[in-house]
Amino acid sequence: VHVGAVAALASALLLSACSDGTGFRPMYGTSAIGGANVSDKLAAVEIAPVPGRVGQRIRNEMIFQTTGGGNAAPPGYRLELAIRESITSTLVKISGDASGSVYNLDADFRLIRIADKQVVLQGKTAGRAGFERFKSIFSNVRARQDAENRVATTVATDLKTRLAAYLSGAA
Repeated sequence: VHVGAVAALASALLLSACSDGTGFRPMYGTSAIGGANVSDKLAAVEIAPVPGRVGQRIRNEMIFQTTGGGNAAPPGYRLELAIRESITSTLVKISGDASGSVYNLDADFRLIRIADKQVVLQGKTAGRAGFERFKSIFSNVRARQDAENRVATTVATDLKTRLAAYLSGAA
């Protein structure tokens, strides 16, 4: 009986802390005091071109994730990315041939406020995806491209989450 009373009291305290405006609030919900919601702020992030096929995949994924496939808002921020790609061989056979590989992508990013050209957020993100090696050249190319696409989606999702977290608290 006492455990139930303690749990009810703890729940009531947690809920009251959230309702006073200083506790938790949904990241993608509308702002309480007339501000723009995070989705609108994300749509106002201009994604700078990123060189290479994987860079373009990340950019396209970011544009889709921040605008929802709709039109972008007039830019208030600019996101710049620099990526580094590499391949790590795994599952090396006795003959020295690799039967598996890992595609590695490391990215540095900067979010720049366009109004005053200030860097307001910067950091690093990374993605890794394994793929098998085959005797067929086409199969190897396709397997690597699939790994690159998976990593591009992972990096774009991480970037969107980090931008949303920053923009939910930005004025």
